[in-house]
Amino acid sequence: MAFFVEVLVGGLLAGVMYSLIALGFVLIFKASGVFNFAQGAMVLAAATTYAGLVDLGWSGWTAFPAALAVMIVFALLTERLVLRPLVNQPQISLFMATIGLTFVLEGVSQAVWGSVVRGLDLGIPDTPLEVKGVLISKFDLVASATAGGLVLLLAFVFQRTRVGRALRAVADDHQAALSVGIPLERIWAMVWAAAGAVALVTGLLWGSRLGVQFALTQVALKALPVIILGGFTSIAGAIVGGLIVGASEKVAEVYLGPIIGGGIENWFPYVLALLFLLVRPDGLFGEKRIERV
Repeated sequence: MAFFVEVLVGGLLAGVMYSLIALGFVLIFKASGVFNFAQGAMVLAAATTYAGLVDLGWSGWTAFPAALAVMIVFALLTERLVLRPLVNQPQISLFMATIGLTFVLEGVSQAVWGSVVRGLDLGIPDTPLEVKGVLISKFDLVASATAGGLVLLLAFVFQRTRVGRALRAVADDHQAALSVGIPLERIWAMVWAAAGAVALVTGLLWGSRLGVQFALTQVALKALPVIILGGFTSIAGAIVGGLIVGASEKVAEVYLGPIIGGGIENWFPYVLALLFLLVRPDGLFGEKRIERV
């Protein structure tokens, strides 16, 4: 039982970090109604910028705000050069724009900082902590606490403030939001800036575990099963979906891996999401859309 609890707790802590990744997708989807394919590239660009500045001799305390400023500038340029010309255009146009942003970010990041794998030390010890016979990684605890705190902060901002109400109005109808005086461009810039900040924290946490490398874009796509389970428009759904995915993949890897082979952790969440789509395609907290034909 102690071993099962250890596996389960480890999965839940990893799930909190998955929720942080999913939050970046949810923020953009709530503002534009489009899946932001570039979120993974934003994670890579943010982590690469931070690691590159540290390699140049910058301290972590100065590299972090500098990397954050880079992501905010990217958000402002994205709103001005990409999103603003596509207001009231079909959603597929916005989706294709995010695909283009993905390749631009990946190319620019590797051109500026190179493509070598960089280690990242945040000063968080990765040693086990024993709690009533259960071993828990100190790094997982600190990373999960950081991710959970950021998720709760953004959930409060976008659910309980005027900006959050404006965000929901923009997500429902761009033209109607503009007609009542909501500054669409400003809302988009704020949301993309928030998504950039989330990408930076995500890149630092995952980069310190896996190294700052191209594989971070693949880790970001792990959020897809999370938002399918929780719902594309729900911050609470991102939290619950991340916990479900994190716990289920760890339990499946430990208990089903010896039976059907290893590597289950990499593909089990996608199978779970596929099965979930057959039962509840809108997700646990997703909004059902009813349209007249």
